[in-house]
Amino acid sequence: MAAGRELVVSFGEMLIDFVPTVAGVSLAEAPAFLKAAGGAPANVAIAVSRLGGGAAFVGKLGDDEFGRMLAAILRDNGVDGGGVVFDAGARTALAFVTLRADGEREFMFYRNPSADMLLTADELNVGLIRRAAVFHYGSISLIAEPCRTAHLRAMEIAKEAGALLSYDPNLREALWPSREEARTQILSIWDQADIVKVSEVELEFLTGINSVEDDVVMKLWRPTMKLLLVTLGDQGCKYYTRDFHGAVPSFKVQQVDTTGAGDAFVGALLRRIVKDPSSLQDEKKLVESIKFANACGAITATKKGAIPSLPTETEVLQLIEKA
Repeated sequence: MAAGRELVVSFGEMLIDFVPTVAGVSLAEAPAFLKAAGGAPANVAIAVSRLGGGAAFVGKLGDDEFGRMLAAILRDNGVDGGGVVFDAGARTALAFVTLRADGEREFMFYRNPSADMLLTADELNVGLIRRAAVFHYGSISLIAEPCRTAHLRAMEIAKEAGALLSYDPNLREALWPSREEARTQILSIWDQADIVKVSEVELEFLTGINSVEDDVVMKLWRPTMKLLLVTLGDQGCKYYTRDFHGAVPSFKVQQVDTTGAGDAFVGALLRRIVKDPSSLQDEKKLVESIKFANACGAITATKKGAIPSLPTETEVLQLIEKA
């Protein structure tokens, strides 16, 4: 990572989530829906900014009311939107998200195709990507062309400019043609990432083994990686580097809505890493950074909606002090 840089650039989708006004119901049973900004890469960028860091977003929105609303939300949250382009011929993506009684989510997407899928390599803000200390992305942008090619080119540009590459697959099975295609494409860029974060569900999906034991996790380790993380929800997080590995417990909170908790975790961790890159080699520092990220994720799960729930650094430090 280039010295002196602290910008986190997120690449991928930003969309509108429609969330039922009551929890524990199916989409058909929901009496009404609230609209909220969503999309994991955008959530990560806003999480970084909310914590006082420099963040930018690269992606495509529809040139419609929702697209302009999302661009304004990025701007209002201090995220550099210089990488955002608009498509006059495609709509901003929509997702209907059901909150089950336990706070977990189910998704139904409207993207056929949506604007985010139509970003081309020629539309990339190369100058912005080259300024990244960390370039962060998911796998949804790998599903369809031309966005897939744009995604791969953006990774190349960031890597050549000295950025760390951060990958959270953010599996959404419903968006892929098949489970096999999802697994193949998610793993197709696995070797290029410096930092990878998976959930326990994604660990099982990618390895085919229902276990979070070290020998299973190590099937996803690559010698090129600097950090591999497995998040375990309210059980915390496991971490693996070339020289050490371990686990960091989470914080006990009353979960209301887990939407965005994983993105809050990632944003918080990346914010800490760009502030002090030596934490990738220093286990004590890394554990403190993961603890901070766990607290950020835990706070986000205590409120409805991802972006409104993302905490400030003061709120995160208060939770850590109380624990």
